Amino acid sequence: MLRESIRAFMGKNLSESRIAESEARGSFPWELIGQLREFGYVGGLLPEEAGGFGLTYRAWAMMMEEAGYRWLSLRVLLNTLNIVVALLHHLGDERQKRKWLEPLLRGELPVWVGITEPEHGSDVASVTTRAEERGDHWLVNGNKLWITNGVNGRLGVLVARTFSPRCDGGLSLFLVDRDETEYEASRVGTMFVKATATSQLGFRDARIPRENLLGPEGQGLKAILTGLNYGRLNVAAGAVGAAQAALDLATDYVKTRKQFGKTIGGFQLVQKLIVDMTVRTEAARALTDRAAQAMDQGLSARRECSIAKLYASEAAHEVASMALQAHGGMGYSTDYPIERIFRDTRGGLIPEGTSEIQTLIIGREILGLSAFS
Repeated sequence: MLRESIRAFMGKNLSESRIAESEARGSFPWELIGQLREFGYVGGLLPEEAGGFGLTYRAWAMMMEEAGYRWLSLRVLLNTLNIVVALLHHLGDERQKRKWLEPLLRGELPVWVGITEPEHGSDVASVTTRAEERGDHWLVNGNKLWITNGVNGRLGVLVARTFSPRCDGGLSLFLVDRDETEYEASRVGTMFVKATATSQLGFRDARIPRENLLGPEGQGLKAILTGLNYGRLNVAAGAVGAAQAALDLATDYVKTRKQFGKTIGGFQLVQKLIVDMTVRTEAARALTDRAAQAMDQGLSARRECSIAKLYASEAAHEVASMALQAHGGMGYSTDYPIERIFRDTRGGLIPEGTSEIQTLIIGREILGLSAFS
């Protein structure tokens, strides 16, 4: 019932023309987030007493699949928003929750998460952005790159290396409010998820109020790593949705397109494309569901989530490529969604740990031997 309600809402409020306009502008209609809250898309995994919906991870994965089915930019922004919600819920003090968590749960506060740097992507532990304690504030210097929604966000969670009498270079988290802290933000052009406003951020003696430290000083790496399974599950589920969208488009197309006097769906090689797409999509969905079940059971789920992310993200791009092939020349047209799905699914192979990183994580889980230094 929830899936049907979500799909009906998406069909009514998120048309292809609206998606195309947002992609062309490179901006997201943030008012949509507030409207999606009623389905549990904002803070849905939090317990009800904390303002959430108490959803299971299996339900959440289904919801991320539906978001990915409609528009991967939506899935990406929902992921970023809910990472901030979870961090505030688990690490925030009462003042921080009153000031930021409540408007976040109403879908009113665009956010970003600042981890990646020009020289550091998968290697989170090597972040070089510095935060030095100076009386009533932190003085921050450093650069962040590939930051989702960076130019539009009003609140960010920044990962920086802290230096104070209590901490000598440990990673910490900071809440960065645009109304309190000045920093540089500029857009970075990308080939995929164009409405997510991928950005670079620059901090030059930026002042963050001392009380905006989020969680224990020097414990930021642990907090970020704890959320990796959640992020990988989200990517996998969104990829399944995108694959299903590509499969549905291709199936409809080959049933109506005629060449050489017959419907192209009747050709053996075209049928093989559809079958291969279906097998990959259903396998990706099964692996993602297994990962969600492992998380619901309270298991570490590292292996399951990495397998799901690796397979589903690669399968989604393979399915999108085959769907484009089935469409022939029409597949290249920006007037049809398959071209956008093809680009967006390619992007899914990189965030939340590249395919190569997932391979090494899975190898470590299987063999008990780490290929990381």
